[in-house]
Amino acid sequence: MPKDRVRIFDTTLRDGEQAPGFSLRPDEKLQLARQLDALGVDIIEAGFPIASPADAEAVRRIAAEVSRPIVACLARCRREDIERAGWAIEPAARPRIHTFIATSDLHLQAKLRITREECLDAAAESVRRARQFTDDVQFSAEDATRSDRGFLCRVIEAVIEAGASTINLPDTVGYSTPDEIAEFFHTIQSRVPGADRVTFSTHCHDDLGLAVANTLAAVQAGARQVECTVNGIGERAGNASLEEVVMAFRVRADRMPYATGIDTRKIYPSSQMLTRLTGQSVQANKAIVGRNAFAHEAGIHQDGVLKDPRTYEIMRAEDVGAPWKPIVLGKHSGRHAVQRRCAELGLELTPVEIGDAYRALMAIADDRKAITDEDLVVVVAGLRQHGRTRPSPLAGQPVDPFETPGSSIHPLHESGYGHGV
Repeated sequence: MPKDRVRIFDTTLRDGEQAPGFSLRPDEKLQLARQLDALGVDIIEAGFPIASPADAEAVRRIAAEVSRPIVACLARCRREDIERAGWAIEPAARPRIHTFIATSDLHLQAKLRITREECLDAAAESVRRARQFTDDVQFSAEDATRSDRGFLCRVIEAVIEAGASTINLPDTVGYSTPDEIAEFFHTIQSRVPGADRVTFSTHCHDDLGLAVANTLAAVQAGARQVECTVNGIGERAGNASLEEVVMAFRVRADRMPYATGIDTRKIYPSSQMLTRLTGQSVQANKAIVGRNAFAHEAGIHQDGVLKDPRTYEIMRAEDVGAPWKPIVLGKHSGRHAVQRRCAELGLELTPVEIGDAYRALMAIADDRKAITDEDLVVVVAGLRQHGRTRPSPLAGQPVDPFETPGSSIHPLHESGYGHGV
């Protein structure tokens, strides 16, 4: 089956930056935009020009200096927003205006306080106005997944007739489930006249932790543009994570045969740049880019990975440009892991010394979050200076139960924590 191309619409600089604590100065946004260009994203949503003069200037600078990807900016369905957006993306080699209005009755009544007909008119008129600045206009129906289907189809038909070439159907509050959003995209595309002339886009939030799952379901249902952010940053619980979506396509191409233009080796450097610019760290267990994403402390896992990484890794750290060594020493580690780390540090130990070093390290492991290279060097130096260490509480136990089939469980591992799955 040939792979379908999915466009990556990165909104780190717009939706991502709107999250509390993630704001960026114009020069920082330009720096990150250049990195997103190198990463290979198809569209950079550079900002929301009407929000502030600084954001408008940042969009204009990015539009002028980053030429390969499409440079987009956000605008409400209002004349002043569209005109400011038109000014901001004017220097772009490939400009796009992304205009939006809410379509759910809840938003229309409680927030906008307008009727459905007023919403319909504003959407179509704004797309026509945006077309005066660029032929590439994207329309988003905010809160699409909670909108009345019949009315939503009327709005989409109207904006296609007005000249929109991309239709985004966001799960604005992260409310949908994968089966629901797949049915939603199928239904909308089948009911809207002219749907085959435009690209449908998915923009999912992570309020229920389903942003990536919903994004993948939308793609399988026909969406060919994915809106996402580096590290999954964004409003509230964040957006679909760019790195997770892209690597899902790569690792599970058997189920999702979709291609992107992303250079996956630049994923980790992009994550690190965002972390450095915002001062907001990534959680340790974050998929793909968290510091534990390719780390192994449990002895059974370490033994498997040292023999064949595929036993516990479905991708390699180098595939995403991550520099990590996979083996982390701690209280769940095995003898082979200690032996390997000693070798990497240039410490040549005899089998007896390895056994003594392992026991000595396990004796201090309960007091440490992780055993450092310095701990290892100090232990080995002590062994060589004083000879074999005094018997520890671990003496007499198997040197490494993880690597000896049928051996008893080490006292430190009686709970079974860290073993297997």
